[in-house]
Amino acid sequence: MGFVRRALAVGVAGIVLGGVTTAQADQRPREAAVAQAVSKLSRSSQWSLTKRIKLGFPTYHPQGFARAGDRLLLSSVEVIEAPVRYPQPIDGYDRSPGKGRGHVFVLDLSGRLIKDIVVGEGTIYHPGGIDVDGDSLWVPVAEYRPNSASIVYRIDLRTLRVNKVFGVRDHIGGIVPDPASGRLYGVSWGSRTFYTWDRGGRQLGRRPNTSHFVDYQDCAHAGDRAMLCTGITEYATATGAKFELGGIALIDSRSQSLEYEVPVQQWSAAGHVATRNPVHLEAAGDTLRMWAAPDDGEEPNGTEILVYETTVG
Repeated sequence: MGFVRRALAVGVAGIVLGGVTTAQADQRPREAAVAQAVSKLSRSSQWSLTKRIKLGFPTYHPQGFARAGDRLLLSSVEVIEAPVRYPQPIDGYDRSPGKGRGHVFVLDLSGRLIKDIVVGEGTIYHPGGIDVDGDSLWVPVAEYRPNSASIVYRIDLRTLRVNKVFGVRDHIGGIVPDPASGRLYGVSWGSRTFYTWDRGGRQLGRRPNTSHFVDYQDCAHAGDRAMLCTGITEYATATGAKFELGGIALIDSRSQSLEYEVPVQQWSAAGHVATRNPVHLEAAGDTLRMWAAPDDGEEPNGTEILVYETTVG
C-alpha cells in the first residue's frame, strides 16, 4: 500500500514508538482533564492563536487529528475525480463515487512529514476522524458519499503496518476506541447516526444523533464513558453569503447522549472556522489547547496547523 523500504519503515516506527510508550501511562487522566476543561468553556471563552505551523507538503483535504507522544497523525483525502450528484438517485446513491486516495500523514510536532501511509481501496478512499488507543491508530475510510460503505483500519504505531479490521455498510466519518470496554464508537456522514462495535466489527448498537448543532468531523476518547467531537455546520445568510458555525461537543459514549456543547468562533486566514476539519484537544493545568487544520491544501496559504489556547476556570 505504498510503503517505503522495510529498513526505513522500521526506523520511522522506532521514532513513533519512542513517543507512544511515554504517553501511554498517563493517557486516561489526561483525557479526563480535557473533558473537564471543555465542560468549562462558554460562548465568551477567549481563544488566542499561539502558533502557526506551515505544512510544506501536499495535504489535500485534511480530516482527522490524533497525537501519539511527540508525533501527530493527520488523515486526509486526495480527490482525483470529484463525486457528481445525480439528477435522480441511482441504486440508492445521490452521487457518483468519484476517485481518490486516502492518506495518513505521520508528522513531528513542528509539522515535518515523516511518513505518508496510503489507506483505502477502490471507491473507498475518504478517511475520516481518527483516534489513538495505546499503540494503535484507528482509521475509518469510506466512499465519498452518504449511505455508502466503509472499511475500518488499525495502524500499528510500532511498525506503521496497516491492518484491515472490518467493513461497514454506511459512510463512517469518525471512529473512537474505548480502551476500558474494548468497544469502538463511530459516526456516520454528517454524524447523524452513532454506531457501536466490538473490536472484531460486530455491531452492538446504532442510534440517531439527537443534537443538530454541528456535524461532527473529528472525535476522540475523553476518559471514562466520554468522547469529544468537533465539527461545523454551514448556514446561508439572508444575502446568500455562507457562514460556518464551529463547535465542540462532549458526549456520553455509552448512551451516545449529549453532555455539553459550545460554539467555536475562531477563523483561519482563508475564512474557515477552526473546527471545520481535524482538531486535537489537550489540557495542561488551567489551559486548554486546540490543534486545528481548517484549510485545505489548495487554499491560498495551503494547510497550516493553528494552535489556539484558552484559560478555563
